[in-house]
Amino acid sequence: MTTEYQKPTAAFVGASWAALFLGVGAFVAGLWNAQMQLNEKGYYFTVIMYGLFSAVSLQKCVRDRLEGIPVTGIYYGLAWVSVALSILLLAVGLWNATLAPSEKGFYGMAFALSLFAAVAVQKNTRDSRHDYTHKEENL
Repeated sequence: MTTEYQKPTAAFVGASWAALFLGVGAFVAGLWNAQMQLNEKGYYFTVIMYGLFSAVSLQKCVRDRLEGIPVTGIYYGLAWVSVALSILLLAVGLWNATLAPSEKGFYGMAFALSLFAAVAVQKNTRDSRHDYTHKEENL
């Protein structure tokens, strides 16, 4: 089976970067203006950074496997666990927070947008490399 990857359009690349900046920017601006203790702000900031890293790492693992690049099962599993754990940490933090439901929803949606956008940006970056018409033979 042959898989062909095409270079992403400039519109999709721009929309992906805009979504990433919008999601992370809104999340951080919300934290900056929030009436919460500094340790809570640090917790939520750490969770979004961990979530972004884990989402990009998982996307890379999945793509590497599709292209036949070896990825150990343990790292692949850790990538999945990391994404799930970052979402769980945010959910538990928001569940126990003394925030209005609208604020909790805001942080949840900004987090989700940021993770999705980080995956899209990483995919675009990989697809934009010089050999963008990379063909792979699966055995």
